[in-house]
Amino acid sequence: MTIRPFDPEEAEALADLFTAMQAHYRVPCPPHAEIVADLRALPPGNRLLVAEVEGALAGFAAFAEIWPGPGLKKGLFLKELYVDAAHRGRGLGRRLVEALAAVAEAEGHSRIDWTADRGDDELLAFYDATGARRENAKLWYRLTGEALAARAAAAERGRREA
Repeated sequence: MTIRPFDPEEAEALADLFTAMQAHYRVPCPPHAEIVADLRALPPGNRLLVAEVEGALAGFAAFAEIWPGPGLKKGLFLKELYVDAAHRGRGLGRRLVEALAAVAEAEGHSRIDWTADRGDDELLAFYDATGARRENAKLWYRLTGEALAARAAAAERGRREA
């Protein structure tokens, strides 16, 4: 088992894992070719670690830098952590989190933040076992769909009126 940075040359294989993740969470998935294109041209600041087992990709951690945080320090935001069903229970998720912690320490980040589904007790137990502290005092917001479009339209109206 190896944890290492993602190589864009393996976008096809990682796209398969992304598709499996979307199916696991029962959410829509873009076409495979679109996922591959996005992986080959990651937006600046977005990074991936991959878990490789016997030459095949078995999991990944997708993350990005965030700033500012407490004390105006930089941190990392773990957007996705996924291990293929066939490889769960072998410590890959733990190893991905540890590798991400090593990246944070090496690059001077003060923390790693992430979200988790409140109703997934197995997932919460996994994250609790990492030593991470639950931040129950915080709420997580998402601006999407019609509300996102309405806020963008308001910004455009304000720009034209200025």
